Amino acid sequence: MSAPAAPLLTTPLNALHIELGARMVPFAGYSMPVQYPAGLMAEHLHTRQAAGLFDVSHMGQLKLVGPDAAAAFETLVPVDVVGLPEGKQRYGLLLNDEGGIMDDLMFFNQGCNTLFVIVNGACKVGDIAHIQARIGGRCQVVPMPDHGLLALQGPQAAAALARLVPGVEKLVFMSGGSFAWSGVELFITRSGYTGEDGFEISVPSAQAEALARVLLAQPEVKPIGLGARNSLRLEAGLCLYGNDIDTTTTPAEGALNWAIQKVRRTGGARAGGFPGADKVLAQIDDPAQLTRKRVGLIAKERVPVREPAVLENMDGQAIGQVTSGLLSPTLNQPIALAYVQPDYAAPGTEVFAMVRGKPVPMVVAPTPFVPTRYYRG
Repeated sequence: MSAPAAPLLTTPLNALHIELGARMVPFAGYSMPVQYPAGLMAEHLHTRQAAGLFDVSHMGQLKLVGPDAAAAFETLVPVDVVGLPEGKQRYGLLLNDEGGIMDDLMFFNQGCNTLFVIVNGACKVGDIAHIQARIGGRCQVVPMPDHGLLALQGPQAAAALARLVPGVEKLVFMSGGSFAWSGVELFITRSGYTGEDGFEISVPSAQAEALARVLLAQPEVKPIGLGARNSLRLEAGLCLYGNDIDTTTTPAEGALNWAIQKVRRTGGARAGGFPGADKVLAQIDDPAQLTRKRVGLIAKERVPVREPAVLENMDGQAIGQVTSGLLSPTLNQPIALAYVQPDYAAPGTEVFAMVRGKPVPMVVAPTPFVPTRYYRG
């Protein structure tokens, strides 16, 4: 007999989701809202036009504390941690010793020798154990299970949030700070996973529901589920960990070279020195070493192409695979992220996705599929 499945965890907003009529599904070990009664299409378009509130409390939040925290963390990720200014956030990749991506994450320099780190929900237990094992002797690794995380996204997010938390409108993309709301301390960054302007708000779990209710009371704001979160991030060309990148993917294969700053790549005291550095840097220096590369695809016909559809060339030979795909609500065209052999990675290249035995013509296209609207001041 197989062991019974572990009961699903719940976020601090679980009761609110049920009250709002959400359809709940298992995700990253949690019971999460996939959509509300309005439905995925309406939620997606509302976020693009106004403001959507997402519960992302399943994500892992932690702090790395100590005078050596930045230098220590830099030994685990191929990005510039030491040079990140106070008050700024950066995207990072946690790599294994083979250069594979264990997780992608965000980290923020809070000053006072403190980094605030957000990791993916499905990876957080492993990530925190890995970080503790590798650098726990050089800094304090402080998980924050007593905090929820809300994302307010869309062109009217700043107006809605500034009514409750004056001053947030002064933040620019990838910056943040500590704020107070009704005596509750919030940590807010101007960032997100939708391609829109917006904010992520770390809030003590005990106050998360009260904050969510006040946000939902703003005229611009509606609750948005995981379904629209996925379609929004795919239109923005953003990777979903476990689909588009995983431990078998290197940064160069994943088309994530942009995330590795020059100071970690070439010459100098801080180049390399992260797990899998020899392989990762060799692939960046010599793209001929790659056997596959992540690309965006747009279908020429209105046939949704979903993962894990096989991609073929004109001669019917397999040349890749779709890792995320759906009908774009904004473009009303099927879009996808996929891995293809490097010869087929150039924009404009035609490939064929096999859907129920029939080839659907698709064209390699640059991402994002929908222009991003991050607020840069």
